[in-house]
Amino acid sequence: MHDLVIFDCDGVLVDSELLSNQVMIDNLARYGLKLTLEDSFGFFVGGTMTGVRDKARSLGADLPEDWTEEIYEEIYEVLKAGTPLVSGVRELLAKLDANGIPFCVASNGRPEKMQITLGQNGLWERFKDVMFSAHVLGVAKPDPTLFLTASQFFGAQSPVVVEDSASGVTAAIRANMRCLGYAAHDDGAGLSALGAEVFSDMSHVPGLLGL
Repeated sequence: MHDLVIFDCDGVLVDSELLSNQVMIDNLARYGLKLTLEDSFGFFVGGTMTGVRDKARSLGADLPEDWTEEIYEEIYEVLKAGTPLVSGVRELLAKLDANGIPFCVASNGRPEKMQITLGQNGLWERFKDVMFSAHVLGVAKPDPTLFLTASQFFGAQSPVVVEDSASGVTAAIRANMRCLGYAAHDDGAGLSALGAEVFSDMSHVPGLLGL
């Protein structure tokens, strides 16, 4: 039995990736870089905004020095307008509660962003004190430090990670943790190749955890 579930936030708890990536596509087009949604997901999902900036520049975008703050402001505005939970998340958390299994968030995102997305869905109070952010710890996935720090905080012996990105799965494997890879938009072959156990619906997770 696992004694801790570590969730990524964007794309796992909240259905924010489509919204955020569309904002980035629209923004980068103004700076000379035209991308499709598929391009954006392939280049940027699971990374940091600094990484997005550097990748976009390498692809030809002429970005100003304050671009990361600009894009965060634009993304926050869209997320505040409405960011749904991923389907089945509320039921999954209730199932974990019923079985006495603690859970937390480990994300490359800013706490401010998670307050917006989780807060409007009534989950900020559940996660605010067990939130491990790359912006706070100063190290991001695919480095395993976020997951190792979360596990140490709880004294977990058998943690499991729920992720949707290559960088997140890589971090989990590097931390020697079991990783469930949530593939909502494709067949999950990329996540599987990195070592994740792929699933496509949150209702599958209790069975995967043996609950």
